[in-house]
Amino acid sequence: MTEQPPLAARRVDRVQTKQPLGPDAQVDDKALVVVPGYFQHTDPFLALAEDWFSTPGFEWHPHRGIETVTMVLDGVLEHGDNLGHAGALEPGGVQWMTAGRGIIHRELAFRNEHAHILQLWVNLPAADKLVETRYQDLRHHAQPAHAEPGVKVQVISGTAAGVAGPALNHHPITGLILTLDPATAYAQLLPADHRAFAFVLDGRAWIGHRPVEKDQIAWSDPVAPGDGGSVLPLRTPEGDRQTRIMLFAGRPLGEPVVAGGPFVMNSREEIEQAYRDFHSGRFGQIPRAARLQTR
Repeated sequence: MTEQPPLAARRVDRVQTKQPLGPDAQVDDKALVVVPGYFQHTDPFLALAEDWFSTPGFEWHPHRGIETVTMVLDGVLEHGDNLGHAGALEPGGVQWMTAGRGIIHRELAFRNEHAHILQLWVNLPAADKLVETRYQDLRHHAQPAHAEPGVKVQVISGTAAGVAGPALNHHPITGLILTLDPATAYAQLLPADHRAFAFVLDGRAWIGHRPVEKDQIAWSDPVAPGDGGSVLPLRTPEGDRQTRIMLFAGRPLGEPVVAGGPFVMNSREEIEQAYRDFHSGRFGQIPRAARLQTR
């Protein structure tokens, strides 16, 4: 029998607090959890924003070269694209959109009422920047979960304790929502060559033996190359409140990152080409689709 190598112990390398930005022309309130522009420290993740909106929300706009992962925390999110996809997601629902070669979409509060979302931008490898677009609506009831005493792990992407999430990836990503009871310890297995972040949605926890409060994000950089595994320890304090944590991990791409508004490519020339393609209609036409009246 081949002896399995020991799991590498993960640590938290840095803890940051989300940055409130306040209202703007699109949203009632906004905050940045992962600030774009520090890509060497967040690769393969580009940005994570938290938005509260009623009207107007995010009307038709393009993307290329990335995937967006949108999680509904409260309210109902109406969405649609120029390929004819449309729908409404309720709390716990996740939309995993591959912009790839180019897409035009919108994200609005259903009936202009209220939506509270988190949106993560995930980079695509250079070889997959221009893949076909794809929409995945991952409704809460369709997301499998691993459960053990005091712990529930909702699996959006990748695997946890042998449970596989429904999201299809071009670049393997682990995406989990962990709910831990007070005074509970749990160890999450992750590939050792992946960069991970844990964003505390509610409560507080020790993550990698460092205290992390609500609205803070803890980063754990890769601990070893190759195909080995690693373990990230989590522990919650005593009390009467559950702790919820958004935990994502992915192997850094190590490629040049050039961002130009809604496009993320590997060179300035590719960004300029993206704008030319959008304005010349190669992304398709901006739809005149009516708003949803029913969920």
